[in-house]
This record gives sequence, C-alpha cells and structure tokens, in this order.
Amino acid sequence: MVSAVIVAAGRGTRMGVGVDKLFLEVAGRPIVAHTWEKFDRSATVDEIVLVVRDGMQSTFQELAEENGFYKTFHLVAGGSERQDSVWNGIEATNEGTEIIAIHDGARPCVTEKIIADCVAAAREVGAAVAASPVTDTIKETGSDGHIVGHIDRSILRAVQTPQTFKADVIRKALGLVQERGIQVTDDTAACELINQPVKFVESDTPNVKATSPADIPYLELLLRK
Repeated sequence: MVSAVIVAAGRGTRMGVGVDKLFLEVAGRPIVAHTWEKFDRSATVDEIVLVVRDGMQSTFQELAEENGFYKTFHLVAGGSERQDSVWNGIEATNEGTEIIAIHDGARPCVTEKIIADCVAAAREVGAAVAASPVTDTIKETGSDGHIVGHIDRSILRAVQTPQTFKADVIRKALGLVQERGIQVTDDTAACELINQPVKFVESDTPNVKATSPADIPYLELLLRK
C-alpha cells in the first residue's frame, strides 16, 4: 500500500502578508486543488493524508467535494514545524502502508510519472527524492560578498518533492530527529542521521513550487498546458 502525505499546513510568508498561497487561484482553481488532484488520479497512490492548519479541515473537505476527489483521504492538523506536520501525517497513514510519499501542497505540477518513479525507487533503495540538475553556474562567496570559489554544478541537484520512503525507514529517521531535538530542512535530511541511502529521481517536467509572487505566472502557464 502506498500513502501520500501532502503537507499543506504552512502559511507561505514569502508570498506576502495575509496571503494563503495554497488557495491562490491558478489555472482556474486553488493551487492545492491541482496538487491534490495529481495524487487523487495517480494509479500508484492508494490513500491521501492532507496535513492542514487546525481549523481549516472544513475548507479542505469542501475543496474535495467541489473537485470531485474520490480517493480515500484523511485530514490531520499540522504541527509547529514542518517536520512535526510530516510526523502527524505519517501517524495518520494506514497501518498496512509500505511506502510513504511526502509532497508539498504548493508544488502542483508533479506528474504521475514522477510519483510512480519515486515510489519504485523507494521500494528498491528505501528512500528516493525527485530532483533536477542545477543549470546555473554556482559560485561560493566569502563574508565580504566576493567570489571565493567555483562549485562544479554537475554534482549538484535541486531537491523537490515527492520524497518517498519505506514506512519503517522514515519513521526511524524522523523518530531520531525528534529524539535529538534537531531541525531538518527536508525529509531526506533525516535519512542522513541513520545512514540511509537516498536515490535521486530526475523530474521529467518542471516541478515548480509556489514560493513567491514571481512563481505564479509560470505555474499558470504550466498548469494550463
């Protein structure tokens, strides 16, 4: 069984004061509705857990009804940090879940192929993540703001979601994060604590996340196509 945990509890402060980026309308509906639909229609995913801000459950329930989402889903309140929200989502998955795919609610361009490829890689290795090669030239800077070195971009990847794991792997990794009281920037970072290999799965199409106002026109173009 494959469970998707869609993290939709953040506020997205870089989008502007008072703006809930997940509910910005892009290509005819809220961003998070596009994201949800991708997993609802995915033949790879059996159930969906949406981690939302407490008090927003009825709004997401209405969103499901308005969009005709049919796959089994659960609504769970988020935590104080992203890793806490992810843990709450994992705890709500079916006890028979073998693979957990964790995805950002604000990343609506994910494809069925990316989802399926990441799940397959997690079955093989234990953990996998969607990623893209870095195409810009990367420089290292010093404290004075001057260039101090050149970094070989051929060995760099921009990490995205979904990030997929065998259920026991991510539980062990995030459990250790909680035990040590540390912060991790994403879920694969937790795997480093238990020396769990993570396989890169190259995204076949742009897999953009809505982070700032500048991202919205590009998302509009991608989603309309």
